[in-house]
Amino acid sequence: MGSLHPVPQVCTPLLLKFSPSSPSIWTLFTVNRSFLYKQRYPLLATMAVYTQGRLPVSSPNTHKLAPKREKMELETDAISILHEKIRRDHGKREATRPGMDSQEADMYIQLVKEQQQRGLQKLKGDRECKEGGVFSYKVDPYTLRSGDYVVHKKVGVGRFVGIKFDVSRTSTEPIEFVFIEYADGMAKLPVKQATRMLYRYNLPNETKKPRTLSKLSDTSAWERRKTKGKVAIQKMVVDLMELYLHRLKQKRPPYPRSPAMAEFASQFPYEPTPDQKQAFIDVEKDLTDRETPMDRLICGDVGFDKTEVALRAIFCVVSAGKQAMVLAPTIVLAKQHFDVISERFSKYPSIKVGLLSRFQGKAEKEEHLNMIKKGDLDIIVGTHSLLGNRVVYNNLGLLVVDEEQRFGVKQKEKIASFKTSVDVLTLSATPIPRTLYLALTGFRDASLISTPPPERVPIKTHLSAFGKEKVIAAIRYELDRGGQVFYVLPRIKGLEEVMDFLKQSFPDVDIAIAHGKQYSKQLEETMEKFAQGEIKILICTNIVESGLDIQNANTIIIQDVQQFGLAQLYQERLAALEECRELGQGFQLAERDMGIRGFGTIFGEQQTGDVGNVGIDLFFEMFLRVCPRYVLEPLLLLVD
Repeated sequence: MGSLHPVPQVCTPLLLKFSPSSPSIWTLFTVNRSFLYKQRYPLLATMAVYTQGRLPVSSPNTHKLAPKREKMELETDAISILHEKIRRDHGKREATRPGMDSQEADMYIQLVKEQQQRGLQKLKGDRECKEGGVFSYKVDPYTLRSGDYVVHKKVGVGRFVGIKFDVSRTSTEPIEFVFIEYADGMAKLPVKQATRMLYRYNLPNETKKPRTLSKLSDTSAWERRKTKGKVAIQKMVVDLMELYLHRLKQKRPPYPRSPAMAEFASQFPYEPTPDQKQAFIDVEKDLTDRETPMDRLICGDVGFDKTEVALRAIFCVVSAGKQAMVLAPTIVLAKQHFDVISERFSKYPSIKVGLLSRFQGKAEKEEHLNMIKKGDLDIIVGTHSLLGNRVVYNNLGLLVVDEEQRFGVKQKEKIASFKTSVDVLTLSATPIPRTLYLALTGFRDASLISTPPPERVPIKTHLSAFGKEKVIAAIRYELDRGGQVFYVLPRIKGLEEVMDFLKQSFPDVDIAIAHGKQYSKQLEETMEKFAQGEIKILICTNIVESGLDIQNANTIIIQDVQQFGLAQLYQERLAALEECRELGQGFQLAERDMGIRGFGTIFGEQQTGDVGNVGIDLFFEMFLRVCPRYVLEPLLLLVD
C-alpha cells in the first residue's frame, strides 16, 4: 500500500503563543498542503472502523491468529475502500480549496486526540517495572490508528486496520477483534490477545517510507530478522557487562545524612510534586546508602524543577567537604545556574560558589583556576571549559550535567571519564537516544519527573501557514498582557532582517538581538536586561534553547522550524513534536527520537543507529531474555 501523496516539503516558521486564560503555549507548524492531507485522511480510516463497528465489505484473505492458525476465513478489508474515499476527498479538496487554515487543522488534530484518549496515560502509569527495574510497555489497541505499524511476536510486522465486533469460533457472543494487514492477507485476533502479543513498531503511520510487511504464510523472513536482532543484542550485552562490572568495582564512602540536609530541603518555597519527591529520595539514597558512585538521569520538562534535585545533591556533597561541578552547554544557561545556586546558598557563607566563563577577564579566570585547585571554591559552574586540562580539582565529588544532549562527543567522553571516580547527575528534558537506551535497559539509573507543578497547563498546538499579520498579532497580544517574546532563528544572518521588520511594527518597544558570536559583555548585558524585563522582544539564535527559565517570556516564535532538531524535514519528526505537546512529555519525545534514529553504538562516538528490524519494544524484551545469561550471572558471581 503505497503513499498517495509525495513526501511533503516543510515551509517556514513555528509559532508558539499563550492562550488567553492561562500560560499555555500554542504551537503553529508551517507545513504544506499535502502534509495536512496526510495528517487528516488516515483519521477517516480509523473513524470509519470505530464509529460503525464494522468494516466495509471486500474480499481478500483474512487469517485468524487465536488460538490456532489452521484455517483461513474470508473477512472484510477496509483498505481499498478507504483509499478510494481518500482519493475522492483529496481531489474534491484540490478543486475547491488551496489550503487548510490553522483552526481547521487544529480541529482534526483534536479529533485524533479525542479518539486516542481511551488509551492515553502518563508515562509512569503506562509502564510497569519488570526484571531489574527496566521499563516495559503495554500495548493498548485502542490507542492505535489505522495505518500504524505493529509487531506480532510470532508473525512479524503488520499494519493495523481497525477493531470490530465479531463472533469467535468458540463462542456465540460477539467480541472485539483487532484486524491487522500483512503482505499476503488480513489477520484478526481478540483484543485481549492483542494486548499480550502486539508491540509498537517504532513509529505510527507518518513514516517517510512504507515498512515491509511480513507474510502470514511464510514466517521464515521474520525469523531471520529476529535472529539478526539477537546477534546484535549479544554483542551489545558483552559491552554492557564490562561497563556494569567496572561500575561495581568503583567504591567511595557513603555520604553522611545530616540534619542540615533536611533544613536545606525545607527552604524550597514550593510543594514538591510526587515525582519530585521520588527523585529526591532516589538521589539521596544513591549518595548516602551506596558505596558505588551515582550515575543517574533526571528527566523532566523545563520548569519541572529538575534543578532543585541537583541543588540538594550538591548540598549533600559539599557539606561533606567535597567539590561539586555544574556543567552547562551555553554560557547563558551557566550564568542562570550560577545566579540560582548563589541565591540558594546565600545562607551558607562558608560554601563558596564560582563561575568560570569567557565573560571573565584573564586575571579573574586565573584566580578562579587557582581557587579550584586549592579547594577554595566549593561549587564551580561553567561550560565545557570546566573539562579542560587547565582545570585541576582539589577534591571533586559530584558532577551535574545539564542538557547533556547539547554537548559534543568529545565532551561526553570527558564526562564519562569522571564517572569512574565521582558521582554524576544528568539533567535533561529530551535525552539523546544512547542515554535513553541505557536508562530504559536499567544500566543507568533514571528518575522521571512527569507531573507538572500546580497550575501549569498543557501546550496547545496549531498548524498554520506563516504570515506577518499572525506574528504581529501574537506579539501584540503578549505585550498587551505585560509579557515578553522570544523570536528564534536558526542562523545569525537573518536576525537583522527580523529586527527591521519588528522595529517597523513595534517602534515603541525595546527589542534586542542575542547570539553566540557577540562580545561576551554585550551578550551578558542583553540577557540580563531581558531577564529583568527591560527588553520586551529578544531576537536570537538557539543559544536560548537550553532550558532557560525566563518567567515572563510566554511567547516564542521559531522561524524556519525545519532546521531545528526533530523538525528536520521528516514527517515523522513533525508528528513526534505534534504528539508530544502535552506537559511532561519530553521523555516520550526522546523515545520517539530513539525510534526514528535508533540508539546508536552505545560505547562509540555514534549517537544514532538502527534499533533493529524487530522494533523497539520487542527488541527490549529480547534483550531482557538474553541479559540474565550474559550479565546477571557474572554480576552475581562478582558480588558473591
